[in-house]
Amino acid sequence: MKTYLFPLLILLFFPPQLHAGSVTGSCLSYSLQGRTVTFHLNDSSAVQLQLCSPSVVRIWFSPDGRLERSNPSFAVINEELEEVGTVGVDEQNACYEIFTSKLRIRVNKAPFNLQIFDKYQKLLFSDYADRGHVSDGPRKLEYKTLRRDEHFFGLGEKTGKLDRRGESYKMWNSDKPCYSIVEDPLYKSIPFFMSSYRYGIFLDNTYKTEFKFGTESRDYYSFEAPGGEMLYYFIFGKDYKEIMKQYVELTGKPIMPPRWALGFAQCRGLLTNEKLSYEIAEGYRKRGIPCDIIYQDIGWTQYLQDFAWRKGNYENPRKMLADLKAMGFKVIVSQDPVISQANKEQWAEADRLGYFVKDSTTNKSYDMPWPWGGNCGVVDFTLPAVADWWGAYQQKPIDDGISGFWTDMGEPAWSNEEQTERLVMRHHLGMHDEIHNVYGLTWDKVVKEQFEKRNPDRRVFQMTRAAFAGLQRYTFGWTGDSGNGDDVSQGWGQMANQIPVLLSAGLGIIPFTTCDISGYCGDIEDYPAMAELYTRWVQMGAFNPLSRIHHEGDVAVEPWLFGEEAEKNVKAAIELKYRLLPYIYTYAREAHDTGLPLMRPMFLEYPSDMETFATDAQFMFGRELLVAPVVKKGARNKNVYLPEGTWIDYNDKRTEYSGEQWATVDAPLNVIPMFVRKGSIVPQMPVMNYTDEKAVYPLTFEVFPAATGSEASFSLYEDAGTDLGYLRGEFMRTPVACLTSEKGYTLKIGARAGEKYTLPGQRNLMFRIYAGQMPKGAIIDGKKIKKTSAEKLNGNQDTEFATTAWCPDKKQGTCLLRLPDDGKEHIIEFIY
Repeated sequence: MKTYLFPLLILLFFPPQLHAGSVTGSCLSYSLQGRTVTFHLNDSSAVQLQLCSPSVVRIWFSPDGRLERSNPSFAVINEELEEVGTVGVDEQNACYEIFTSKLRIRVNKAPFNLQIFDKYQKLLFSDYADRGHVSDGPRKLEYKTLRRDEHFFGLGEKTGKLDRRGESYKMWNSDKPCYSIVEDPLYKSIPFFMSSYRYGIFLDNTYKTEFKFGTESRDYYSFEAPGGEMLYYFIFGKDYKEIMKQYVELTGKPIMPPRWALGFAQCRGLLTNEKLSYEIAEGYRKRGIPCDIIYQDIGWTQYLQDFAWRKGNYENPRKMLADLKAMGFKVIVSQDPVISQANKEQWAEADRLGYFVKDSTTNKSYDMPWPWGGNCGVVDFTLPAVADWWGAYQQKPIDDGISGFWTDMGEPAWSNEEQTERLVMRHHLGMHDEIHNVYGLTWDKVVKEQFEKRNPDRRVFQMTRAAFAGLQRYTFGWTGDSGNGDDVSQGWGQMANQIPVLLSAGLGIIPFTTCDISGYCGDIEDYPAMAELYTRWVQMGAFNPLSRIHHEGDVAVEPWLFGEEAEKNVKAAIELKYRLLPYIYTYAREAHDTGLPLMRPMFLEYPSDMETFATDAQFMFGRELLVAPVVKKGARNKNVYLPEGTWIDYNDKRTEYSGEQWATVDAPLNVIPMFVRKGSIVPQMPVMNYTDEKAVYPLTFEVFPAATGSEASFSLYEDAGTDLGYLRGEFMRTPVACLTSEKGYTLKIGARAGEKYTLPGQRNLMFRIYAGQMPKGAIIDGKKIKKTSAEKLNGNQDTEFATTAWCPDKKQGTCLLRLPDDGKEHIIEFIY
C-alpha cells in the first residue's frame, strides 16, 4: 500500500497540467451537406465531420470556423472511399448522433465532446473531457482519452520500441548520421498511427507536428501542430491490417519495384568510378555470390546536380553500363535536390528561370550550405515548371543505361530543428515550416512522373531517404545513415534497432525498404574483428525487401573481405533470399494491392496476442515465415516467441514447437533462426547469379502439411517483372493447396488464372512435401503416377518437360513430386 501512496497524493494535489490554450465551447447548431456535417460552436469555432466511408471519418477542427486549407493535401488522393448513403443527424437534448453501418458517432453539446463507438456500442475514441480541441494562436492541440490497456504503433520510420505508449515523437525530416537507438526525429514524417482499440489516426498536417502517447498523463494522449489545419482521419478496422488497407485507400497504393530490385545490391560512399565498379562486379561473379545491383554514390557526377559523369572517374560510362548489364548488373545512381554554385552554367539557368527556393528576406535564390559540393541552390519542386526541366536532366544517365535513382539528402539536408535560419526559405507553395516535411515527397513525385513520361511502360526504381505520408505512390525507402560511428565493431545495438525501425517503416506503408547493411557509419580497421557483426547484418538484411550493403566513404564492405567463414555464411544468407524470390515477389504484389509490408511486426498477424506487442527482435516475413535474426555479440542461441499454432524449424524442416510460448533455439554463425507455420506452402526457385539470369526455371513448392482435416495453401503471383503490365492485369496466379486427411494428402494445383501474361517457356513444377507419414502410392487425376528415384526425379529439370513422377524419400522425410506445368488443374492423391 505504501508503495503507491506517494504517487497517488501527487496526482491528487498536482493533477496533470494541460496546455493553457483556448478550449472549444458548446455546440449551438449544425449544418449538413452531403456526407459532411459541420458543428458550429458558441466561440465561433467549428468541428467538421466528413464520412469518407462507414468506417473512416475526417475530423477538422477550425478555431475561427473558416475551414480553409492553405494547400490541397499532399498525402490524401481520395476521400470518398465508399458510399455512405443518406447521412442523418439525430439531435437529442444533450448530444447529436450520427450512425453508419459500422460506427456510432456522438457529439456532446455542452461542453463540446466527440466520441466514436463501434456498432456494438464499445467506445473506441474520445475527446478528453472538455479539452478535445485546444487552440493557442496558430498552434492547435488534440487531447484524447487514454485507456490503461491501450497501445500505439506506427508513425513510420522511428527508432525505439514498436509500442509507442509512454513516448513522444516529432515530425521534422532530419539528417541524423549515425543516429542513436532513440534518436528522434529522423528522415521521414508519416503522422499515421494505430491504437490497440482498433482505430488509426492520420494527422494530415505537414508542419512540425508532435505526438505524446501518455508522457504527460496516464489519462490522455495528445497530438498537436504549430500551424496549418488540425485535420485528421479516424480509421476504424477489425484489426491492424484492415486499418492499413483503408489508409492506403486514402493515400494511394505502393508502386511495385522491378523484380530485380528484390535481389541484393552493393554500394559504398566512394563507389564513384568505373574501375571499382568493374572490380566489385567481377568479385561477385567470380565467387558465385548472387547480386543484382551496383550503386554509384554522390560523387559520380561532375557537379551537383548536372547528371553528367565525373571526368577522370569514368572513361566510357556507356560501355561500363553495357558491360555490367551483360554481367547481369543494374546500376543505380544518386541524385541530390540542389544545384551547386560551382556548377555555374546550370546554376545560372535555374536562377534565371526562378527554379530555386527563395530567401524571403532578400527575395533572391536561397544560399544553402551543402555537405557536398559547396553552397547550392535548392530546387523548388513545388513549382510545376520545374518538373520537365529536371526530367530532361535526369534522363541523360537513363539514356546512357542506368536503371534508376536513389534520391538522397531530401530533408533537405542541413535543415534540422536547430537550423532555424532555414525557416526563411520560401517555396512556391508556402514557407519552409509548411513545406519542409513534404519537400522530399514533391521531389520524388517529379522523379517518378518524369521517369515514366520519358520511359513509357517501364517501372521506376527510386529509393528515397526523406519523405512524407503518401510516398508509397512514388518511391521506395531506406533507413538512412545507421551504425556506430565511434566504433563500428560495437554497432550491435544499432543493428538490433534496425529491426523495429524497418518494421515501423512498413506500418507507415513503406513496404519496400532496406537499411544500410553493415551500418553506414564507422571506419573498419580490423576486418576479422568485424566479421561476426557483418555476418549478422547480412543475415538480417537478407529479409529487407531491397537488401543493400552500404558503408561510408571508401570503406569496403564486400562479402569476401571478412574472411573465409564470413564469406561462406554471408553467401548462404544471400542465396536463401534468392531461393525465396517467388515467395517474396508474391508478397510484393500483396504490398501493392493492400499496403501490407513483407517484413511484419508479429502483432500484425497475431493482433489478439499481447505478447507480440513487445517482440521487437523478430518478425513475420509474409504470413508463413517467422524470422528472428541474431543481434547480440557472441550469441549462439536466440530467444524466440512463437505465437499460436505449431511451428517448424525452417533450417532442419523437422523440429516442431508448440505455439504461445518462448523458446530458446540454437543459432551458430551459419544459422538464421527461422520458423514456418505448420500448414504452409513456400515457393522457391533455383539460386542464380542474378534474378533474371534465366527467363524460365523449375519452381519448387515446399509443403508443410496442416493437421488432419485442415489445408495448406498458397497462390503464386508472377508477371513480366519490369513493365507496368501489373497495373493492366497482365499477370498470372497459380493456386496450390494441400489437404491432409486420415488416408494421406490431396494436392490440388489450380488452373492458372490470368490471360494477359504467359510464361516465356516451358517449366516443371516440383513439390517437396514434408510428410509425417510416408505415402505408398500416388494418383494424378485418377491415374497412377510412376514411382522413381530421387536422382531421376530431380534430373533434367530445365530441359525435359514430359515426365510426371513421384518419389518417397524416407531418409529426408519428404515426398517428392515432379509435374510439367501445363497451366491446367490437377489433383494428386498421396495414399498411405
